[in-house]
Amino acid sequence: MFSQADFAHMQRALALAVRGLYTTDPNPRVGCVLVKDGVVIGEGFTQPAGHDHAEIQAMKDARARGHDLRGATAYVTLEPCSHFGRTPPCANALIEAKVARVIAAMEDPNPLVSGRGLSILRDAGVEVRCGLLANEARELNIGFVSRMTRKRPWVRMKVAASLDGRTGLPSGESQWITGEAARADGHAWRARASAILTGIGTVKEDDPRMTVRAIDTPRQPKRILVDSRLDASPLSQIFVGAPTLVFCATLDDTNAERADALRARGAEIVAIGNARGKVDLPAMLGELAARGVNELHVEAGYKLNGSLLREGCVDELLVYLAPSLLGTNALGMFDLVAPTKLDARTRLAFHSVERIAEDLRILARLVHDNPNTDPTAGADAHAHGEAP
Repeated sequence: MFSQADFAHMQRALALAVRGLYTTDPNPRVGCVLVKDGVVIGEGFTQPAGHDHAEIQAMKDARARGHDLRGATAYVTLEPCSHFGRTPPCANALIEAKVARVIAAMEDPNPLVSGRGLSILRDAGVEVRCGLLANEARELNIGFVSRMTRKRPWVRMKVAASLDGRTGLPSGESQWITGEAARADGHAWRARASAILTGIGTVKEDDPRMTVRAIDTPRQPKRILVDSRLDASPLSQIFVGAPTLVFCATLDDTNAERADALRARGAEIVAIGNARGKVDLPAMLGELAARGVNELHVEAGYKLNGSLLREGCVDELLVYLAPSLLGTNALGMFDLVAPTKLDARTRLAFHSVERIAEDLRILARLVHDNPNTDPTAGADAHAHGEAP
């Protein structure tokens, strides 16, 4: 049974992990608290890739305060790593420091770790327990879990609409359906993503920058454009600043000149086509995962939104609903054909519903028929820990 103190220290470790929300990619967001004789002696959270993991930060903090680590308990939101990557294994560092106990929120889904870190600690005589606040830890790293277990990012599709589900007038006018607070909240979700994806239709209609602007962020997510025929103008704002990754259907003599023009603007072009002459969206997700993309934030038009949904490429919808009505002729959220039977409808589960100033924010997740394909599944019955 976990104690009340165990819960409190793990909650603090999770709060520390949140500090890396915008900076740890492609690594997971991890926090660590070191406790000895009931007193917190060190804290840390994962630094940008190539720098200290949470456990190392916490140990450095404890030593800087003059504490002896022998006999301490480490509360860490993810199983300590057991392999050499950009940094040495944290499991070995904890053993060398002679900590007595490690409590981890969840096992690391990375196949290079996946229980090995905990086994190494146990074999060295360290008391190990796992599963305290596992659901909270998994939610914080839902993209990392997805990339490790499914070889694809966690895909979050953001839509701003009127109460009758309309995203813009027939003319295309859509700025602004929702209020300033909702737009700022949307930028916060952009900021936590590894990459932001849009389609050629949105680029042509709105010429968006696809950057985080409404909140402070230490880095900008990668920008991804789905443009099957390379129709984007090289002068589009999406190519301003950092390089944009463009997915097209084919690269050949018919679009070589357009490809060169986009490359001159710093774009990287990847051809992944399907039999219909469109970008192979599932294959694109695999390519993004291979590039270390954990969370993919989609802000596109109803056509690409519909394609992503039809091809099973969406995990959750981030929908902002404004208290207004635009009518049946206005633009919709998704280009989807009505099913012939109600049982065939796309099923969702509400994850959260909150009011953002005058608007509503709904986070709804696609219901997976196969739990093995759902990175939110798998937490055991004690994921929250036993009640103290």
